[in-house]
Amino acid sequence: MIYRITYLSDEYKVKGYLALPYGTYLKPDTLLNHIQQCFKRDDLSVEEIACPLHKPKQAVQNDVYPALVYCRGGIGRVGSVRMTWLERFAQHGQVVFAPCYRGAEGGEGRDQFGGDDVQDVLSGLDWLASLPFVKEQRVSIMGFSRGSVNAAQAAVRWHNKKRHMLALILWGGVADLAQTYEERIDLRRMLKRVIGGSTGKYPERYEARSPSALAKDFPCPTLIIHGQQDEQVEPSHGQLMIRRLQELGQPYDVQWYEEYGHHMPEDVHKQAIARMFEWIQHK
Repeated sequence: MIYRITYLSDEYKVKGYLALPYGTYLKPDTLLNHIQQCFKRDDLSVEEIACPLHKPKQAVQNDVYPALVYCRGGIGRVGSVRMTWLERFAQHGQVVFAPCYRGAEGGEGRDQFGGDDVQDVLSGLDWLASLPFVKEQRVSIMGFSRGSVNAAQAAVRWHNKKRHMLALILWGGVADLAQTYEERIDLRRMLKRVIGGSTGKYPERYEARSPSALAKDFPCPTLIIHGQQDEQVEPSHGQLMIRRLQELGQPYDVQWYEEYGHHMPEDVHKQAIARMFEWIQHK
């Protein structure tokens, strides 16, 4: 089952999606009550948007499950949370939460591409870990494409709050945002708008958002997933992360796809997800 929720991040009401492990259910009113109690607000909401064809038989509260935070790519309507991805993740026995980031899907505020919007991920993490059916010590975070910027920052800041992060996954992820600025001429106008200027004017802002610069503080093993044919986030980003983690002596693994790009065929994508969760399970 998948729910679209409204929760609180800083002073903003923002949107996110919660997917339950396949075969489990939770009454929307129960979920809404938990959200309102957690954030101490009665103007938040829950909407059930997807349910399996076969009615789930097990109440999710009857067990505890590992969890995955899925940080979407893109900005605004581009690269929004993919329902098919949520479904595929949840089929591996995970509770999955995906923040939409502020300003998206009716949420308040403005996405800054790894600026204050990282709080949307952290607020979601706090809420997710408080759910009685989530194993707090088995929470992982995955960033796809631009989402790697948010996921890497969230993993470090979550650890700084004395919380445990099991694993970090950077899938087709941006490693150096200044490099993205140079490579993606089509994104420069947007980047200058959300970050406040160019790499020449504010190099420190681009570095502060870059996973490669944060790698020294990664608190958990990292998995790099990248396609050699990726034209949206060049393979050099994945290679840069690998070199950086090697130099720092940080624990990492790599799943490299020589024949595929930023997006994979459905069957390959399902296999890649299975490999990712197999890796997580051994952490």
